[in-house]
Amino acid sequence: MAYPTPVNSQITDAVTQQNLMVLGAASTIAMGSIYQSAAHSMSIAFANAVQTQRQASICAQAATNQGVMQVYEMGSMVSAMATTRIAHKAPASNSLENALVLLVALKLLKL
Repeated sequence: MAYPTPVNSQITDAVTQQNLMVLGAASTIAMGSIYQSAAHSMSIAFANAVQTQRQASICAQAATNQGVMQVYEMGSMVSAMATTRIAHKAPASNSLENALVLLVALKLLKL
């Protein structure tokens, strides 16, 4: 044990106050750390939600694009079916009817 001097009691008092301050601030620092961790977790959750929404938007755009492409291809599908029906039809008796069928097919194909 140290000899009792005025300096020794001041040092002991300073160390005791420092220890009390550390113990008193520990709960505050712990809560701050918990709040910071919770805020970081929430930010990651929001970032994931934004990324999910972005991916869903991309999928919706792709589906819309496919639908529009199918609508635009509908004319060529109709033309192909008409051409198939014309090809399977019995041969026409006169050349005027053949020319008319050919013109209708060309019009459907937009040539």
